[in-house]
Amino acid sequence: MSSLLLRPATLGDVHSVLEFWLAAAENDSRPVDSAAAVAALIRRDPLALLLADERGRIIGSLIAGWDGWRCHLYRLAVAPDRRSQGVGRLLLEAAESRFTAAGAIRADAMVLDSNEDAHAAWTALGYARQPEWSRWVKTLDPDSGKR
Repeated sequence: MSSLLLRPATLGDVHSVLEFWLAAAENDSRPVDSAAAVAALIRRDPLALLLADERGRIIGSLIAGWDGWRCHLYRLAVAPDRRSQGVGRLLLEAAESRFTAAGAIRADAMVLDSNEDAHAAWTALGYARQPEWSRWVKTLDPDSGKR
């Protein structure tokens, strides 16, 4: 993996990230990703969206959100032809380094209940399901906050 570069996404990566997620990420049961949302993430926290880049090709992604209180991991995705080769582990180690440098003591990951391949991967990476918590969600109208 000598040609693998871990780096934060830039605004120039937005469309490539969206194409990558269509091919490599779990996209069920969630609102559709948009260029505006990915760009807003990059503008708000330029280090949050980590990419594994191999010679200009995105082969992995992980959103490592740190709000100053909690650490949240989303959209861990690895290109199907690069799975089980350590790409996800490298992304997660980079995210955890970011979190610990900020003083964080715990991270959580959003993983679909039906994504059993992801369950195995997260378990192998040292994470455990927390059965006493459930996630409560509400889809927001992005136009409701505009005046």
